[in-house]
Amino acid sequence: MTDTSNFRNGLVMRLEGKLYSIVEFQHVKPGKGPAFVRTKIKKIPGGAVIEKTFRAGEKIEEVRVEKHKFQFLYEKNDLYNVMNVETYAQIALPHSLLEDQLPFLKENLEILILFDDTEPIAVDFPIFVELEVIETEPGFKGDTAQGGSKSATLETGFVVNVPLFIELGDILKIDTRSGKYVERV
Repeated sequence: MTDTSNFRNGLVMRLEGKLYSIVEFQHVKPGKGPAFVRTKIKKIPGGAVIEKTFRAGEKIEEVRVEKHKFQFLYEKNDLYNVMNVETYAQIALPHSLLEDQLPFLKENLEILILFDDTEPIAVDFPIFVELEVIETEPGFKGDTAQGGSKSATLETGFVVNVPLFIELGDILKIDTRSGKYVERV
């Protein structure tokens, strides 16, 4: 057990039997009335973000989680096989754990997996991934970065809007939080 004075970004807690991670928090001491803590917490797994207010000093159940770096190997029968980069042990993750991030998953991608004891509870992808363009309309002479945009299909099947100068075979940096094109690598 801990209290609100120990809140920090990334802290994992159990509320009403479900796991949540603190995304953002703010201690508030109004002129009148008691102090409180305003938070944004993310459900694990699932990723739904909600806002919750706690009274100052309120007790919460902190959950100790371990993070381990894994490398994605392959997918088979809706299970995603990954390997621990330190011990080389392999585990299979269910589709539900990776669902929101599947458009960015490619072979050899390194991800962080959060464990509650020995059970994987969440997957953290890198903020940016580099993916190859496998299909897009050709650009036209005179097109510039300030021009319009077109859609491009990436090696994972993900479709993203890109500037007109992007061509087949280009490697693009994609933001995994928003799914938007960042730059050509």
